[in-house]
Amino acid sequence: MEEQACPRCKTTKYRNPSLKLMVNVCGHTLCESCVDMLFLKGSGACPECMVPLRRNNFRVQLFEDPMVEKEVDIRRRILRDYNKREEDFATLEEYNDYLEEIEDIIYNLCNNIEIIETNKRIEAYKRDNREVIQRNKTRVGRDECALEELLELERVQDESRKKELEELETEHKKKKARDKQALIEELMYSGKDAATIVSEFAEKAEKQREEEKQLPPPKAANEFSTGIKFGQTADPTLLPVPKSEEGPLFIYEPLIPITEGPSPPPINEVESMGYVSHIRPETPQENAGGFTATLACQRALQEAMQCLFYTPTAGVAVGL
Repeated sequence: MEEQACPRCKTTKYRNPSLKLMVNVCGHTLCESCVDMLFLKGSGACPECMVPLRRNNFRVQLFEDPMVEKEVDIRRRILRDYNKREEDFATLEEYNDYLEEIEDIIYNLCNNIEIIETNKRIEAYKRDNREVIQRNKTRVGRDECALEELLELERVQDESRKKELEELETEHKKKKARDKQALIEELMYSGKDAATIVSEFAEKAEKQREEEKQLPPPKAANEFSTGIKFGQTADPTLLPVPKSEEGPLFIYEPLIPITEGPSPPPINEVESMGYVSHIRPETPQENAGGFTATLACQRALQEAMQCLFYTPTAGVAVGL
């Protein structure tokens, strides 16, 4: 793995552990110091491809490969406008063509192929579908708000349950300490037999443990930390995930084919007995997909021998 370094000043992570690489829309990286030097006069161009750059377009590089950063940025920018869903199309084929068009645009922008024509194509799409784009943006924002509200509800419930368990555990420790102190005082000042006192305290402790096993159910949270009630802005179309009961584990049973004919030779004898001598061998691409000539030959022999022993039953015409 190559060590990350700034292509302009050649500073590496080894020499400067606090090195922060930044990437722009062109996909080339610069360290933060070089970016500041580049825009001392208010404007600058990429030192590698000479593309005009803006200071506010630089962002910290998250991936080791800067081309991945470039593709992520382009994909995020394109999908902001190409936000149609499957229900916006009449057929599934039209939706698949739409997705393929998106991937073609992203590929062209990532690899600097027909940049001008691709940008014109994007602008034409934005003009022709302005209302649909705005409607889908509003719908996505509403769905995200509803999802955030559901996540906040789960978080509040988890915190409430955790707080309740902590309070029960604290109370249990305090009660255990009080019972221990009471047992010591009873042994010191009581005139009873020590074994009797210990047995009584043991029975009492066992009864308390049985009661503590039945924890009270957590209180249902009905509002956020801000005081807003749950469900005021939630989308009613978002249903909770159904809880499915786990059934018995699947047990595989090998398939027993009913051929009503001679049994085909097993897979290890198809090649040794010369069945594949006049069959085209599989190509490397076919072999990579799991296809082998031996398997295809065995299936052809099985289909050829199938129903050779079949005899029509009563009530079925012989001509059939």
